[in-house]
Amino acid sequence: MAETLEVGKTGLSLEKPQEDSGTGAACVTAGEGAASARADEPDDLANYLELKPEGQPGGSKLCGYLNKLGGKGPLKGCKTRWFVFEQRTCHLYYFRTAQDCNPLGSIDLAKAVFNYSLEAEEGTFEITTPEKEYTLKAKNCQVMMYWLQKLQQKRWEHGEEQNHLLIDNPNISTEHPELLPALSREEQTDEFLDPVKTPTGHVGVEAASLPIMLQPTTLYNISLKHLGTEIQNFGSKTVFQFSGSRALRESRTCFEGPNDTNEELPQAKGGNPAVKDPQQEEGTSPVQKPSGGCLKSLTIRHNWTPLSPEKDEIAPDKVGRLHSDILGLTNELNAQRELVKLLHRALEAAQQEKRACASYLSADDSTRLELVRHKVRQIGELGKRISLLEKEKQELELRLRLQTDLTDELKQHALLLMEKNHAKQEVILKLSEQMANENSLPENCDKLTAETMRKLEDRIAHLKDDQDAYKTQNKFLNSEIYQVTKLWQATADREKALDMKCAALEAKCCQVESKYLSMIRKLQDNTSKQEETQQQVVKEIIADQSKWEVKAKPGNQVGGFFNEYDEYGFKIVSSPVQDKILLAKIQALQRKSMQLIASQEGQEKAIQVKWANQLSGRSASELLPSPELKNMIRNGVPKEYRQQVWKWCINRWVRHIRERYGSKRYQELLRLCKNKDRAASKQIELDLDRTLTNNRLFNSPTSKMVQKLRRVLLAYSWQNPDIGYCQGLNRLAAIALLILREEEDAFWCLVAIIDCIMPEDYYSKTLTGSQADQRVFKDLLSEKLPRLMSHFDLYNVDLSYITFNWFLVVFVDSLQSNILLRVWDAFLYEGTKVIFRYALAIFKYNEEELLNLSDNLAIYDYLGCLTQNISEGRKLMNIAFVEMNPFPLKLLQNRRTVHLEKLKAELSELESIREAYVKEKVEQKVSIDGASEDEEETERNRSGAPTPDLPAGDAPKS
Repeated sequence: MAETLEVGKTGLSLEKPQEDSGTGAACVTAGEGAASARADEPDDLANYLELKPEGQPGGSKLCGYLNKLGGKGPLKGCKTRWFVFEQRTCHLYYFRTAQDCNPLGSIDLAKAVFNYSLEAEEGTFEITTPEKEYTLKAKNCQVMMYWLQKLQQKRWEHGEEQNHLLIDNPNISTEHPELLPALSREEQTDEFLDPVKTPTGHVGVEAASLPIMLQPTTLYNISLKHLGTEIQNFGSKTVFQFSGSRALRESRTCFEGPNDTNEELPQAKGGNPAVKDPQQEEGTSPVQKPSGGCLKSLTIRHNWTPLSPEKDEIAPDKVGRLHSDILGLTNELNAQRELVKLLHRALEAAQQEKRACASYLSADDSTRLELVRHKVRQIGELGKRISLLEKEKQELELRLRLQTDLTDELKQHALLLMEKNHAKQEVILKLSEQMANENSLPENCDKLTAETMRKLEDRIAHLKDDQDAYKTQNKFLNSEIYQVTKLWQATADREKALDMKCAALEAKCCQVESKYLSMIRKLQDNTSKQEETQQQVVKEIIADQSKWEVKAKPGNQVGGFFNEYDEYGFKIVSSPVQDKILLAKIQALQRKSMQLIASQEGQEKAIQVKWANQLSGRSASELLPSPELKNMIRNGVPKEYRQQVWKWCINRWVRHIRERYGSKRYQELLRLCKNKDRAASKQIELDLDRTLTNNRLFNSPTSKMVQKLRRVLLAYSWQNPDIGYCQGLNRLAAIALLILREEEDAFWCLVAIIDCIMPEDYYSKTLTGSQADQRVFKDLLSEKLPRLMSHFDLYNVDLSYITFNWFLVVFVDSLQSNILLRVWDAFLYEGTKVIFRYALAIFKYNEEELLNLSDNLAIYDYLGCLTQNISEGRKLMNIAFVEMNPFPLKLLQNRRTVHLEKLKAELSELESIREAYVKEKVEQKVSIDGASEDEEETERNRSGAPTPDLPAGDAPKS
């Protein structure tokens, strides 16, 4: 950790701060009340600070010097920066000095969170923004808490201003005041922390007159990341300095290094010349590089720099190394002496051998023979001596082993004795200590008690300090959480209000565009009454709308408001007739408008909340039938729960069938489809291409949904051979596949509708059940809507032309997808009664328009697009389940029975007539066949064959 330099009024002192375990970097702090290098510039500094905008006029400016942790790797450390808060943008700008014009950077406090840790160095706190985390350090804890409280207050004031922009903005519409959140301006009061007094001289304008916190070098404090800004600030600061005092300008006219500036600055300011830089007093290390300055100053420093104390510390080590070298050389010298002695002995032996060889060579043969014999005798004696020495060696080794074993035994015995003696001594010592303790127990107890109490008191004091520190931190964190929560709530309310306003404006735009298109359509209908110019204008507008429609399709956008397809794949705007494109667009815009209005009113959200509460903690299979559940299903099942609820409803209808056939019934039917063909297969293949033509999931013969639909329909043709396949079942199975996704679930849905929900013979070859329901519906229409039924009777309108398909496929391809699925929700839960309710509701919805029509063809044309005019699903649902009441199921069943009997009687009568006709046809064919045989015989007689039993001369009559 680098040492911290503090400048006092009377001199310079060197302090070493505590280590920062949180940041691990050196932080430089400034002393209080030091002589300033810019004391002669108060007017210029005040003018500079006045250029900075302040959010609240007349209020104190939040500014001051702080240390900012920055840099990476070896350059990481704390650098002194001048911080200024800007109220308008809620940014905290920081400069290198208070005289700089261009900031080095800024911190966005609008979304920032403040925190500080007790384990970090004193005065260190953190500002966390979504982009970055900043670590700052103040002079002490008081200054840190002042900065934190002020920053919290400034952030709160900025948030309040943003909240009230929604109310103070005159552009916001006042047509829907209920959409705006109830915002109220509150005074920011901190309920957790007491306000900290302003630390004099450390913050505000006064802090700018203090000297910049000293750094090890001037370059250390320069931001290399913002070097361009530093250069600009240097130029602007130079101009600023030249506008200051003359003495200061003269003292800065020549280039000086940082050390020279520090040496000459006190003299320029009239300070105490006796104050010297600690670096000058301590001297400069031989390996230290000068930080700057002229050659002369460097020479002077080098001349008077005292000897470093490191040399005195190095001398003893050097002497030790020299002594060790001397000992090594001495040992080597002794070894060389021993080697010389050995070499002398070897030389003597070699000389003796030389002399013996010389005498042997100079002697005669007899002498040589005697010498050889003498050597042989010597060799023999030496061999005997060696053998004796070997025996003696073996004896000595054996004795040595015996002595070694005896020595080991004696050592073990000695060790045992020593252990016993040691144990006895320990017992004696313990007894002695016990006796001594018993004699001096009162005095020692008093000493131990006093020492223990002192340690406990010190520990309690430390714990109290820690407790106070943690309490302060806890209060600050509570305050921060409280303020952030309130800011978040205000932001959420503001966003909610803006969303509601946007939805309202979008709905209004849809309504306006719908009215515009309706006016164009009316003008198109009245072209015969217009002039040629007006007709031309209408044609151009219609052409533009048609082009607009074509452009909207490739991007899957229609009018820029919604997709071409809904979430289930149905086309929202589709019209096969070119003249009805405007009508289709009008209906689509009305539908979008109704959806936006419903989302504003919160109906869909309330329904979703009810379903979430109903299914919380359990699955849809655990539902139980109840009036509350019936009302919820009638209001519509949210799309995220629809699949589960449909499976539960279907299982209620087909549970007994599935138990009878087993869980593998669908797989068995598929195997039958692969092995055998049925007559229904051809009709199924023909109807696959005509299934949901307005849905993109079924528009390709190779799509997965079409393949699933084929297997489901073939499986059902084997499940119910009496029906096999009937036109319309393909659309029922397709809707089941869209929601349930699994083809086995769609198969059981088809079984539930045909075999359980619908009456018998509804999809048979005679369609008896369907025809009976048409008669029942006419009776109900006469009761519920008598005026409309009389109108239809007046113009001889047959409603089964339209309604028969409604009942057969449960409104598929008739209603919009969002309304259709709500009908199916109630239909799968309640049964066929729902079809009658919604059919009556559709006519009630369009009653006034139908009564205004006075032509048979016009009525049939309007009935053709009757369901396309329905865009308000909630209104239709309310008519079906509220205005059509009472609607008892028993009455429906009784009327269905009556009409079914009448229909069966009519069918039996028709069958008897058909049988009589067939019988008569057969008899006629027999008589015709007999007459033809007589004619053939007559022809044969005419050709010359004999005719028996006829008198001569008589000719046969023709």
